[in-house]
Amino acid sequence: MKLRQLFHVEVALAIVFACACFVTFLWPDWIELIFGADPDQGSGAAEWGIAGALGLLAVLCCLLARVEWRRARRQPGPTAS
Repeated sequence: MKLRQLFHVEVALAIVFACACFVTFLWPDWIELIFGADPDQGSGAAEWGIAGALGLLAVLCCLLARVEWRRARRQPGPTAS
């Protein structure tokens, strides 16, 4: 089975987005510490929105990687002579 480079990029992005989502759930203040801004004045709404968006991006990348995986499985492989 020959996987394209796109599959590996999608899997890597899914891992990065999922880790960022997990970190945001565990430690929501990291965003304010890094960027030095508090757009929601401490309510946490921005962090929940960002965590939700990161989670959706992780799921989307997983689904795209699945499409690539299935495409590679349908491709005929080299035949042994």
